[in-house]
Amino acid sequence: MTKKRLVYFDHAAATYIDRPVRRAMRPCLNRVYGNAGSLHSFGRMAKNYLDGARQQIAGVLKAQPTEIVFTGSGSESDNLALLGVARRYASQGRHLITSQIEHKAIQQPARRLMADGFEVDFLPVDQSGLVSIDQLIGRLTDQTTLVSIIYANNEIGTIEPIAEIGHQLAKVRADRRQRGIKTPLFFHTDACQAAGYLDLEVDDLGVDLLTLNGSKVYGAKGVGLLYVRSGVELQPLAFGGDQEGGRRPGTENIAGAVGLGAALELAQDLKDDESERETQLRDYFIERLLSQIPQVVLNGHPRHRLPNNINISVLGIEGEAMLLWLDHYGIAASTGSACDSERLEPSHVITALGRPHQYAHGSLRLTLGRRSTKREVDYFMSVFPGIVKKLRGMSAVNYE
Repeated sequence: MTKKRLVYFDHAAATYIDRPVRRAMRPCLNRVYGNAGSLHSFGRMAKNYLDGARQQIAGVLKAQPTEIVFTGSGSESDNLALLGVARRYASQGRHLITSQIEHKAIQQPARRLMADGFEVDFLPVDQSGLVSIDQLIGRLTDQTTLVSIIYANNEIGTIEPIAEIGHQLAKVRADRRQRGIKTPLFFHTDACQAAGYLDLEVDDLGVDLLTLNGSKVYGAKGVGLLYVRSGVELQPLAFGGDQEGGRRPGTENIAGAVGLGAALELAQDLKDDESERETQLRDYFIERLLSQIPQVVLNGHPRHRLPNNINISVLGIEGEAMLLWLDHYGIAASTGSACDSERLEPSHVITALGRPHQYAHGSLRLTLGRRSTKREVDYFMSVFPGIVKKLRGMSAVNYE
């Protein structure tokens, strides 16, 4: 009998706080407790820590410290980017472009804007999850104020050509200027899953706004940031304070911001070595899954994908059933389908690839991290084929 172990393959959902990050945060959890907006020495100390974190993050992004806006999460940052830009520039243009595989923190605000009279194009993707740059450029109008494309998809790990999109949008801006069109055109990307694996330098990417958060990069939960290029104005989502340049009111989370700065700097320092290690482990994992279990399909691009991402559809069974059995063996993973007491909703990402609904219902996401090992993969493979066999034997549906 296989001895039960505890294995965490859900790093795309949340990561632990790495040890150097905890060390950086520790002073802010005890002696640095003042409000950064206060004038006394306690407040000034807190502000010094906050300013240091802002400067540290700006160094990673090759941006200016004033362009870093701290928020409470990546989802809040996405909302601030989409709603903040669209509403601020609504008098100049009411058209936005995004994709069909964005995180819900982009899709739902986009639909909110549609209800308010904005026009939003949701670009389709190919069967590997890539957007077409030509199609994106073809959808632009002189009323388009914002394009938002995720950098690396949170479910299937496909990496989008963000730098090339940024380059093409720069040409469109130049053309607009020549034609005397004053409607601004901004480019946003959700880079939460990309941190630690991909280039985050904003000028290289050609982005005007970029979302990151702590819980995906070995920092704390409850803190995120939005990079906002100088000159881009936002309508805030909330009111009642002048913090973050008036763009996000509320007493700042000093410990979270400090941890996010330390986490991003560490992630970029480890990026090359860790990406290579996790890519090798990922490919080994995928090869074993596809060769040892029948009727398993890899979702996402086979090469242009995050080093830590494995997303498969196991035909003939439901994702939730797999998760429960894996948890029984001490293995944490996630699925692309969301189940509640009333409905079973397939992943919008998997269905956007052109897959049938059963592929979405049978999807399983396994995401590696810094502590993931080949031994853990081998343990997974010692129990997973049996789980699949058992569940398929119980299923009344055959997807052959």
